Amino acid sequence: MEEHVLICEDSIDGILTGIYEAYQYKKDNGIDSHDWMHLAVKEPDIGRLLTCYTKIETNAEKAQKVSRTIKRELGEHTFYDLCLAMVSADAEKADAVYHTVVIGLKYHDRNVFARLGEPAVQKAFACQRGAGNELNHYRQFLRFAELESGILYAKIGARDRILPFLMPHFADRLPADNFVIYDELSGVFGLHPQYKQWYLVNGADFDEDSLVFSKAEAEYSALFTQFCESIAIEARTNPKLQMNMLPLRFRKYMVEFERRANEETLH
Repeated sequence: MEEHVLICEDSIDGILTGIYEAYQYKKDNGIDSHDWMHLAVKEPDIGRLLTCYTKIETNAEKAQKVSRTIKRELGEHTFYDLCLAMVSADAEKADAVYHTVVIGLKYHDRNVFARLGEPAVQKAFACQRGAGNELNHYRQFLRFAELESGILYAKIGARDRILPFLMPHFADRLPADNFVIYDELSGVFGLHPQYKQWYLVNGADFDEDSLVFSKAEAEYSALFTQFCESIAIEARTNPKLQMNMLPLRFRKYMVEFERRANEETLH
C-alpha cells in the first residue's frame, strides 16, 4: 500500500496542524491505519518509492483544536512535553509526535511517554529530553547585559527552538524589567516590556554592532569575570568535568568566558 507523508511547517502550530490534517487525510482516503501516514518538517532530497508527498499550510484554528484535544485527553503535562519535543532540532520529531499522539488517544493513556517500547514514543521522548536539557542549560547560563537605554539584552544560540519556553522563566523573575533575548540561530527575538506580556518577533532587521552598552555594564562585566577567575582552584581544575557540566557551545554567550575566548582568538 502507498505511504503518505504530509510536509508541515517546522513549528508547534505547523506540527499540530499536520496532526489534524493527517487524521482528516486518513479518513477522507479510507486509509485503514496510521502506520501508512507520516509527518515531516521538510521534503526529502530523494523521495521514497510508493510514497505520496503533500505540503500543508499552517492553520491556527486547526492547531488549537488538536491542542485542546491533547490537553483534554492526555493532560496538560503531556501536552507540554509534546511541545518540547516539537521544538527539537531532530528532523524526525514531527512523525514521532504524531504517532505518540495516536498511541495516547488510542489507549486513553495520560502517561503515554512511559510506553518506551513503542519506537515513536521512544523518539518523541528523546526529542523532549534533548530540548528540555537545552532549556535547563539556558535557564542557568543565560547572561543579560544592560544597554545604555536601560534595556537588558541577552543573546543565545540554541540548538533547539526553546525561546518560547525560556521567555516565561525570565518574565516571571524579571517582571519589572524591559528585556530582550535574541536567538541568533533562529533569528527570533523574545521581547518583554516591564509588567506586560512577553511576545516573539521573527525576521526583524537587526544590527548587533549598533547596540550601545551602559558604562556600568562594562565595569560589572569586568568585576564578574575577575571574580570567576579568582575563585577557581588551579589544583582542582577538571576540564573534562567542566565540559560535561558546561558544554563549549554555551560559553561564547557568557561574559565570564569572553576574555578567555578573545585571548585564544589572538593566539
